[in-house]
Amino acid sequence: MTKETELKKLAEQMAKHVGSFEDIKAFQKQLMQSFIDTALEAEMEEHLGYPKHEKADKPNKRNGHTKKTVRSDTGDLEISTPRDREGSFDPVLVGKHQTRITGLDDKIICHYRHSLPSCASGKCLPDTC
Repeated sequence: MTKETELKKLAEQMAKHVGSFEDIKAFQKQLMQSFIDTALEAEMEEHLGYPKHEKADKPNKRNGHTKKTVRSDTGDLEISTPRDREGSFDPVLVGKHQTRITGLDDKIICHYRHSLPSCASGKCLPDTC
């Protein structure tokens, strides 16, 4: 199944539960929050060199999460930033002490667009990302 058909199926499922434009905005906010949390976990996995819940004999390990609120294009988001014991983890997507995220929607769309076959052939507009 292609990503396009997966997105269409997801949109059809969402349409059954959406009653207003406010519902769409609330879903967009939840989706953004979930995406950021997942991306930060992936950054932590890359930083530590092993996946979550895997035993490792390395001195630096996960050490919980810190909740913080950031302002974005979709409104205020409460995200959960992972921590490590050494305090050496410096996330890229939402940096330490960063309180505002702008243009994240465009970045997500750009990353998705680059994963489509049409972009691999160079049919995307270069100035969009």
